[in-house]
Parts: sequence; C-alpha cells; structure tokens
Amino acid sequence: MHLTKDEEKLLESENETVRKCMEILVALGEIYGAERLVEIKSAQISGISYGNIGDAGLEWLETLNAKVVVKSYVNPAGMDIEKWQEMGIDEGFYEKQMRVLSALKRLGVEMTLTCTPYYIDTPSYGDHLAWAESSAVIYANSVIGARTNRESGISALAAAIVGKTPMYGLHLKENRAPEVRIVVRGVEPAYAGYEVGKLVGASIPFVEFDRTLSRDELKAFGAALAASGGAGMFHVKEQTPEWEDFSIPEEKIEFEPDGELRGCEPDLIAIGCPHLSPEELKEIHYLLKRHGRVKREVWLFTSRSVMKEHAELVEKIRSFGVRVFADTCMVVSPASERFECVMVNSGKAFEYLPKLRGVKAIFGSVEECIRRAAE
Repeated sequence: MHLTKDEEKLLESENETVRKCMEILVALGEIYGAERLVEIKSAQISGISYGNIGDAGLEWLETLNAKVVVKSYVNPAGMDIEKWQEMGIDEGFYEKQMRVLSALKRLGVEMTLTCTPYYIDTPSYGDHLAWAESSAVIYANSVIGARTNRESGISALAAAIVGKTPMYGLHLKENRAPEVRIVVRGVEPAYAGYEVGKLVGASIPFVEFDRTLSRDELKAFGAALAASGGAGMFHVKEQTPEWEDFSIPEEKIEFEPDGELRGCEPDLIAIGCPHLSPEELKEIHYLLKRHGRVKREVWLFTSRSVMKEHAELVEKIRSFGVRVFADTCMVVSPASERFECVMVNSGKAFEYLPKLRGVKAIFGSVEECIRRAAE
C-alpha cells in the first residue's frame, strides 16, 4: 500500500499509540488490498460496553495516549449513565463502565453513546467514514450514500487517531453494486430485514418493496439485515441514492412472511434498537394515548441528544408507566438478562437477544408491542 511521507512518519512516531494505530491501518490495508489511505470525516467506535470488553479491554483503553483528529462518536454503553440503578445495574459494573467512558473521553471522543450518530451529525453523500456499529454503517452507506466499511471498535479508534482509513471495500464505487434481487411483500420492514439477511448473508441486495418506506423503516430494515446476514449496504428501488447506478440482478427471490416469530410470554417489552428517532417517539406517544397506561415492564431506548431535545415528549411517554432510557439498549446492556422473554419491534434485537443476552425474544410491530403492553 502506498503511503505518503507524512503517513510514513506516523509509522515511526515516538508516540506508541499513534504508531500502533498506524500499524493497524497498514495491516488492514495490506490484508484487503488497499492501494492507499483515504481521509475520513468521522469515526464511530463500537464495543464500548464494559460487559463486552471486560477488564482486558478497559485496561488497554487506559494505556492509550493520543487524541483523535476527526469527529469521533461512541456506540451505546452497557447502561443509562444517569438511570443505571433504575435498570438494575450494580455499582461494580457502573464504576467499570464509567472508567471505559473516561478513557475514551480523554482521547477526545464525544460521549454520544448512540448507534444513530447520523441524528447528531449527518454525513453527506460521498463522505468517507470509519464507523463500526453495524446498523449505523448500513444506514450511512445505503440511505445517505456515505462510504464506510464495517469497522471493528479497534480499527475505528485507530482511524479516529490517524484521521484516515484504508481505501478498500465499500469505499470503492465498484464494490457497492447489488448482487441479488429481492422482492418483499406484506411484511414489517424490520422483520423482512431479519429474514432477508438470513437469505443473502453478506451480499448486497437490491430490494423491491410493495410500498414506499419511511427513513425509520429503512433504518429498521438495514439494522436487521446487517445483524442476521452481515451486509454493509443495500439498495431499495426508487428510494436509496445509488439504486440506479448499477445493473439490477435479473434473478429475483420473492419473500413473504412465514409467521415463525418464536412464541413466548414477554415479561419485558423493549423498543429502540436502533435508537428511536423523534418521529418514532411521537408515534409511540400516539399509540399510548390510544391503548392506555401499560401493565407490563416497557423500556424505550433513544440517544441522550434526542431525549434532551424532546424532553416534554419523553415525560408524556413516561406518564403512561413507560421507562425511557438513553446511552444504552436492550442488546448491549446486561440489564436485559433479568428477564426471560423480551418482545421487540427490532429484527436486530430479535437476532441478538438470544445470542448475546441469553433471553428469549418475540417479534411484533411497534403497535403490537404497545397494545400487548396495555393488555
């Protein structure tokens, strides 16, 4: 991989953190055949829940000694940093999680604690990024038209400190072409994403829906697709910005729901994976007014930024007996493990809750979730 003179100097930096970060990027570039590095507009670092990285990850973060040189955001942590006791998080976990956040803050990383950084700072079409959260990566590539590979937490942090990432994969236009054509009829986009992901794996699908999806529905579809399959982007006919840029695969797969949603009786209803947008909070408030006060445990997750900007709406939702948390979600928080069965409207959470938190999951639309909560 070609390096400029300035990049070569970083490889020989006296600062060990900078030198190691550059070594990581060069190693990745050589593995994936990148010809050069490309400057990035922002980085997004995942895997920062203490529950995921443990003491080894925490101690490694605390050894780092450098500053990020581009806007850098963090994924949700393992708890709401203000209402952690309400979630049932113990003090030992709280203290270790706060040390993780302090170590990242010392590097200059913004404490966004959300999987939806695009609500805080929306990239532009064609921007190069180094984002790690799978749902944010697929949204940036597909819905916005920015360019990022699915980074690991470590490679995203290395890119944040260097300000560049290897130019390979989805940073190159020719690698963004659809590989399989899918026709979806009569199914929730989030559940469609879950099923399509299992069908196509990491291949990029060209999807034809039987109606126009909102941006929140595209978010839900992509998050589920990336979770169950691993794709880094998708195209939707007449909706996403690059859908006309490539030849459309001739062979198509038609998908309709099969009704297998894993039955169990939910003792928690959790909504907000990915984090809820203002429009989704408004929809939930509307549904609560229709169905009434909840009679089960209901947790909503959104970003601290959205929560602060819509504080009055959040309080109205809480008046129905719903708990609204920020900074975390049902997938990354160990708090979900206290429950046996969680009802979700998220294909991503439906995929990950049994695998990562060891709890059963059942899927329903957001209206089905709220109606069930009020029964």
